[in-house]
Amino acid sequence: MSVFADLVQRLADLLDPLFGAGAAAAAIILFTALVRLLVHPLSRAAARGQKARAGLQPKIAELRKKHAKNPEKLQQAVMELHAEEKVSPLAGCLPGLFQLPAFFVLYHLFSNTTIGGRANELLSHQLFAAPLGDRWADALGDGGAFGGAGLVYAGLFVIVACVAAFNFRRTKRMMAANPAMPVADGAAMPGMGAAGAMTKVMPFMSFFTLVTVAVVPLAAALYVVTSSTWSAVERAALYR
Repeated sequence: MSVFADLVQRLADLLDPLFGAGAAAAAIILFTALVRLLVHPLSRAAARGQKARAGLQPKIAELRKKHAKNPEKLQQAVMELHAEEKVSPLAGCLPGLFQLPAFFVLYHLFSNTTIGGRANELLSHQLFAAPLGDRWADALGDGGAFGGAGLVYAGLFVIVACVAAFNFRRTKRMMAANPAMPVADGAAMPGMGAAGAMTKVMPFMSFFTLVTVAVVPLAAALYVVTSSTWSAVERAALYR
């Protein structure tokens, strides 16, 4: 943890001439951008996988007609088709999974009062009037929703809500354009249970970010907001 603390502190020192007291917050945004750049190849692969899955729909429709009376053969045929085309139904989850370590690093960095046996100097940094180690509950207890720290969180909530609404509309359009193929009586395609469940929840995932921002330290919340905004722009470019 001390290595990552030094990294964030060094980035803050570099950005201090430009951002002053907000240098640590700017360093977290820069750190997030670096993480997203590293994960970008996975995001591009996920986009290619999404387009490939959409391209498989006509073949899946043919398999459905061919094995309409034998769900087990249909399941096997669909799995073989995905393997043959090298398409994974869960490939889109990889970018998010690879970002989790960076989120937890920031969470722990700004949750501990000591790092490596020394006082955690990162906790002295702020984003405007809000300490980076505090949470929304702390802001409400220190000036209320319209205090200095409360307004910082209000700004983050507005950004997250706008990004979530954008993602919700976009995901709904994509799902309408590429509906899941049912087998019979509204049942999901065999072998696609996990992916189907994820598809149903996906339009609402961005709104869960509001809860995350409210309960984690501000530094981690800033990572989440920056990453969510990056994702919205990235997906709009890759899935157009």
